[in-house]
Amino acid sequence: MTAVYYLNKGKKSSQHITFNKQEIGQLLSVYSQRVAKGEWRDYAIDMLGDCAVFSIFRHAHETPLFSVVKSMGHKNRYEEYTVFNGHKKLKRTRSLTEALKVFNNILHPVSY
Repeated sequence: MTAVYYLNKGKKSSQHITFNKQEIGQLLSVYSQRVAKGEWRDYAIDMLGDCAVFSIFRHAHETPLFSVVKSMGHKNRYEEYTVFNGHKKLKRTRSLTEALKVFNNILHPVSY
């Protein structure tokens, strides 16, 4: 006779990672500055369970220019933030404020 084994039955669901109110405020502050300059036009927030992602778009129908990912660090001991430009990792830190400083160093498009 065949036995059925449920692989996820014994696992406790890990805590859901989300952005808190202060983090959303910081993200939207940086985002709104770039919207005012005409560089960014849309954003999305995804809560995927093991991480939360704030994606920034130039146009709504494109892939994100940047993504800020909040996840649990080494052995779930601390939260960490990673900023991506496509698949390229730009910054990884335990502080959202430090992670968002990456956007101060990014070149701005210039129109003639």
